[in-house]
Amino acid sequence: MKNLFDKETYTEIINRISKLTPQSQRQWGKMTVSQMLAHCKEAFTVPLSDKKLPRIFMGRLIGWAFKKMLYNDKPWKRNLPTAPNFLIKDDRDFEKEKLELTELINQFYNGGPANVGKFPHPMFGTYTSEQWGKSMYKHLDHHFTQFGV
Repeated sequence: MKNLFDKETYTEIINRISKLTPQSQRQWGKMTVSQMLAHCKEAFTVPLSDKKLPRIFMGRLIGWAFKKMLYNDKPWKRNLPTAPNFLIKDDRDFEKEKLELTELINQFYNGGPANVGKFPHPMFGTYTSEQWGKSMYKHLDHHFTQFGV
């Protein structure tokens, strides 16, 4: 499984995001390309946060059963449900979202494994830095594939 902390994987992701345009069309799902970028930005707030997010009740009950799917080698299925706090429903400025997501990816990579996951994931609990690197890559890969890059 690729890990966003690996230089080669990081470079791949930066190259893929650079290929997105305002005209990039989804191959499945409902989000526009700008909404997808904003959604991915929100996902980075979890491992990069200094703010402890409350654990979700359902996560405490069944999160452990789904945790490995976030960082294993199997691609995610299309049209998986999105957690409500990560849904982006309004229109967004493509260039702004792309720039800000790129900055967050850079912050994640440059900060290194020691600077992520200070607090448990609200749904899936404690992650190692390796699990964060793999799951963040997998999330970006899923959505970049959704938009053909």
